[in-house]
Amino acid sequence: MQLLTMVIGLALATALWSGVQAINAEARASYDQAARALGETQFTQLIPEEGNTIPTETFVALRRAGVLVSPLLEGRLQLDDENYQLVGFDALTAPMGLVPNEAQQQVDIVSFFAPPYQIIANPEDAGRIRGLTDATVIAVDTVSPGVLLTDLYAAQAMLVRGDEVSRLLLLPNQPRNGTPPDLKQLKLVARSPSQGNDISRLTGSFHLNLTAFGLLSFAVGLFIVHGTIGLAFEQRRGLFRTLRALGMPLRMLLVLLMVELLFVSLVAGGAGMVLGYVIASVLLPDVAATLRGLYGAEIDGTLSIRPIWWAAGMAIAVLGTAVAAAGSIAKIIRMPILAPAQPRAWALLSERRMWLQGILVLALLAVALIASQLQGLVAGFALLGGLLLAAALALPIILSLLLFLAQHLARAPIPSWFWADTRQQLPGLSLALMALLLALATNIGVGTMVGSFRTTFLGWLDQRLASELYVNARSNQEAEVLQSYLAPRADAVLPIWNIEARVAGLPAEIYGIIDHATYRDNWPLLEAADSVWQRVASGDGALVNEQLALRENLHPGDSLELPGAWQTIVAGIYSDYGNPNGQVIVGLDALVKRFPDLQRQRFGIRIAPDKARALARTIRDEFGLPAERIIHQAELKSFSVQIFERTFTVTAALNVLTLAVAGFAILTSLLTLSAMRAAQVAPLWAMGLTRRRLALLELLRSSALALMTLVLSIPVGILLAWVLLTVINVEAFGWRLPMRLYPTDWAWLALWSLIAAMLSAAWPAYLLSRKPPAELLKVFANER
Repeated sequence: MQLLTMVIGLALATALWSGVQAINAEARASYDQAARALGETQFTQLIPEEGNTIPTETFVALRRAGVLVSPLLEGRLQLDDENYQLVGFDALTAPMGLVPNEAQQQVDIVSFFAPPYQIIANPEDAGRIRGLTDATVIAVDTVSPGVLLTDLYAAQAMLVRGDEVSRLLLLPNQPRNGTPPDLKQLKLVARSPSQGNDISRLTGSFHLNLTAFGLLSFAVGLFIVHGTIGLAFEQRRGLFRTLRALGMPLRMLLVLLMVELLFVSLVAGGAGMVLGYVIASVLLPDVAATLRGLYGAEIDGTLSIRPIWWAAGMAIAVLGTAVAAAGSIAKIIRMPILAPAQPRAWALLSERRMWLQGILVLALLAVALIASQLQGLVAGFALLGGLLLAAALALPIILSLLLFLAQHLARAPIPSWFWADTRQQLPGLSLALMALLLALATNIGVGTMVGSFRTTFLGWLDQRLASELYVNARSNQEAEVLQSYLAPRADAVLPIWNIEARVAGLPAEIYGIIDHATYRDNWPLLEAADSVWQRVASGDGALVNEQLALRENLHPGDSLELPGAWQTIVAGIYSDYGNPNGQVIVGLDALVKRFPDLQRQRFGIRIAPDKARALARTIRDEFGLPAERIIHQAELKSFSVQIFERTFTVTAALNVLTLAVAGFAILTSLLTLSAMRAAQVAPLWAMGLTRRRLALLELLRSSALALMTLVLSIPVGILLAWVLLTVINVEAFGWRLPMRLYPTDWAWLALWSLIAAMLSAAWPAYLLSRKPPAELLKVFANER
């Protein structure tokens, strides 16, 4: 039973940790693959000091000066309502390694340079876009999903970008007679390869959150292993006593125990890696959808077995076993030879060590206090980890005090024995209860965060998606005709025009709006100056989203520099949940004046809700516009909520798995203790308590401990939610959410935790109720 418990506990811990790491490794591999295709991890890049493009004349000037650079143009290309990252490169100057070797073997260089051109894509993407473009599509396995490679001139034509490029790759081996470029004069900035890969930086917080959840799940699993090893050593105390009394050296005993643990950890770790692979395979599609929806990051939906992931998983399994066994090994070293023969030796030693545990709780709280004064995501997780570990370690101390108080308040003999016996069993159950506390607190904390996010997000969607219809024309000319057609048939036509640019050195979007009541009545502002909408519409001010405001410490009245030496004033700050990038809203006339070539295809239509569908049908009939280019408000909200729900699929799954692991920890502890409890229950049976009543008392004991743990987990969970919303979320994503409490969810969680505790105790209680009287009588036949 001990062997099975330890193998299952360690396998579950390794599976949850390795599954999360496999997902993260697969995502990062996709980022790196895409970054290599874009030259972000291999070459120094020259990017514009202002704006988002570089004139081709700058590239020509650098080449004529003897500087080896190669141009890249990238942008979003929409095909059949799917967005792809189109990358145009110059095959004559592109450095080795930029284009996959497989692509070089398949490309016809003449066709690559001449219409209808060639596009290199991932096989899955190639199958989707064939027939949607005149270009010849070449499928290459090593191209990242969502990335399309083509000739520079072809990309300029497809993206309607004119004679410009996005950035220049600076080749590593420059000729000695090359003239060093004056970047300041050319209005360029050099960015080293280590500074590249914007997607990897944007999604870093998401993966750090997953890693933290994986660590928490692993810690909960290790509680099972730690508790199992401790109880197993206590169960074998007679064996240790006999071997030591017969003359076995302590060193040999320790070596044998360590070899035993190593063998079990390798077997359990291997099983956990296989299970982790299954978990990762199931969850990876939802993670891919989340990254695509939130960050526009394309990752492959299939999982690869990577040697480094396998080695790291096995190493963490062995290391986790060593950590879990350290305390029990230390007890064997310190205790006298015959001490393990004493029935309560382990419990007494645990009680004596409780004061040391209290000191550790205070130390962890001090670490959390220091972390709360620091900035950064790592400090936020240090705060979170310190509080959770302190709460878990404090649980046995608090429960011991509560049980001591209940024992002294009890008047009848049976209740008094019940509380005293429960207190005596606490050392054996404490680790399982600590695991349960962490699981419950995590469920409460993450559930509160997700619930707060959902409530806030839905309200925010109702405000932001105010237009009844959203139309995306196929060209600027068609959009202009559509606007003229809709003007007399709708209450208002609101342009949704924007450019992608860099604001404060990072990717951002700049939107233009007209002066209309829709924005004044519905747009959610967190801070605003006087006459905010009039100032924005007139071009005298700009709105910035919360992410950009927090990152740059902006407030209404502060100066803001936009691309093209555009100086404006921050007029207000608005909430923008789910967006990792900065965003700026300015007056539409001001935006068009500075960026006359921007795309003008999207706009919202205000109309009575009961007339929206009829107008949509009319647009389709009159202009032949595909159905996917006309979106109803309700459909857009449904799509947004669907993305939101998939975002937290992984979190919900890990919540359930962590709670299941905690329930298993209680089961294993109770099964182990039930085999050792004959000495405690036999005297009561001999004095007249039936085996059935003793079994009911065992069920009641588990329920009481689970209920106490649940009550203590509620404030811990609320504190966890507060840290997640006000510290972690702000550092990771750049926005702060209001916290809302959901007592109904706690009631359901209480019900499920009580059911889990009773189910865990049911089998040990059943075994006690069926224990033969002869076995109970044996207790009085030995030295006890």
